[in-house]
Amino acid sequence: MATQTETATGTGELDGNWRAGVIGGVAGALVMGALVLAMNAPTLAVAIPSLYALAPPPSPGLGMVVHVSHGAVLGVVFAALVDMSGVRTPTKRVGLGIAWGVATWIGLAALVMPLWLSAVGSPASPPFPNFAPPSLLWHAVYGAVLGAVYVATEDAV
Repeated sequence: MATQTETATGTGELDGNWRAGVIGGVAGALVMGALVLAMNAPTLAVAIPSLYALAPPPSPGLGMVVHVSHGAVLGVVFAALVDMSGVRTPTKRVGLGIAWGVATWIGLAALVMPLWLSAVGSPASPPFPNFAPPSLLWHAVYGAVLGAVYVATEDAV
């Protein structure tokens, strides 16, 4: 008596395009960074680089490098979310980007960042939790740009 076993194997291909996620994340972080500089420069010049002991002294350039790096990584996570969500229409993907921006505001900016800054002794440590409305705006804009650029580049890269 013979037994036969069949194994289903996938190709490992994902619908989410990580390259488009990186490009969208960088674009979103640059636009968000410009808003932060215009509305509250110390956030970018002191708080963000303080996460990695790069400030003080204030350094908007280092803050932007750190911020854009975070944006790129979070863009890759967004690409995975696109894949897992099954969202296919461009408008809904931009909406998913905005939702992702809001989620990063809640989880990272409002909860993790204040604890992290306090732990490293940053002079820019905000209260915990830090549900600052301007930061919500900045993160929603990040997500909108991320989603729009993702949609625009996902088939090109």
